[in-house]
Amino acid sequence: MFNRLKAAFVSVYLTVASIITAYSIWQLFEGANTIAWGGTLLAAAPMAIGIGLLMLKPVIARTSADLPEAHIPIAIGVAISAFGVSQSDVGAEPIVLALVSYIGFLLYVYWYSRYGRVASPALVVGKPLPEFPLISLNGQTINSLDLNGQPNVILFYRGNWCPLCMAQIKEVAASYKELEALGAKVILVSPQPHENTEALAKKFDVNFEFMTDKDSRAARALGISSEFGIPTGLEALGYDTEAPMPTVIITDANGKVLWTHETDNYRVRPEPETFLSVLKGI
Repeated sequence: MFNRLKAAFVSVYLTVASIITAYSIWQLFEGANTIAWGGTLLAAAPMAIGIGLLMLKPVIARTSADLPEAHIPIAIGVAISAFGVSQSDVGAEPIVLALVSYIGFLLYVYWYSRYGRVASPALVVGKPLPEFPLISLNGQTINSLDLNGQPNVILFYRGNWCPLCMAQIKEVAASYKELEALGAKVILVSPQPHENTEALAKKFDVNFEFMTDKDSRAARALGISSEFGIPTGLEALGYDTEAPMPTVIITDANGKVLWTHETDNYRVRPEPETFLSVLKGI
């Protein structure tokens, strides 16, 4: 139930923040109170524009958990809007919209972004990784045991639609020579439509294993699946509503778990240097 609400919330929040941003710009263009509407614009624009640009060009693989870089200007925007309203007869509309933007931001940071996740009992350091099926790039079903024989860095990501996931994969791809030098294979896993996985493999010309997790069977086997784990509306692009919580698993050549990262915040992710440190310690 909560996941369904979260999926709907993030789509509504970003839409509303974008509308308020555009409306504030229009009000300023029409000569409305500069202080009041300028504050409203500052309260709405950081997330609307920031996430919009990130969707167009994924360049950030992670953020801080509480987003102070956005929180500060948004809070200042609310204060400016309130001051502008108090000093003029513009009416309450600017501050109401600024508060809507601020409340939406707080819900996004402190509710939507956090999974309330507990460590999966299937992922225990020192224990073998449970078996699960995957679809290889050529469309064949394989068993995860077939991937053993060398250390593996297994990265479960939500799909090509996720800008943080794409930026994280880009980071890992930039480190692939160092990973290969340590004898490791990178395995990227997502439940997205298989043609999206094929497109990703073409985009990143690296010696990775690009896998599709059909019906999230692998994520379920590992206890890392999230029902309604994508924003509402992405179903129209062929994505299933179920998605993995971003997870990284490093195993040795025999499939024994060496290290895992089960983030409780989809915006907080490990860096490739961490993977290299783990592998160097084998």
